Amino acid sequence: MTGAQSQNDEQDRKARIIVMGAGLGALLGLISGYLYTKAAEESGDGEAGPRATVSTGQLLAVLLAALGLVRQIAALGKPKDDKKSRKK
Repeated sequence: MTGAQSQNDEQDRKARIIVMGAGLGALLGLISGYLYTKAAEESGDGEAGPRATVSTGQLLAVLLAALGLVRQIAALGKPKDDKKSRKK
């Protein structure tokens, strides 16, 4: 395998991972939106559709949870650092 071919394989792998992540993110967003509207309709009067209000605190909690999830996903790509096996 040549250097150029290896670099192309690496770029293809990165592109597949990004596309897969975008697809999973879109699917998660679709499911979340569906569940939100369904819950809002069930708690509303039924005729007017979803009328649920979201507080700033609730939005902040969701944002922090999403950032935590992104941070955990990013940590998956880092090599494991086994601190217990190393001695000083």
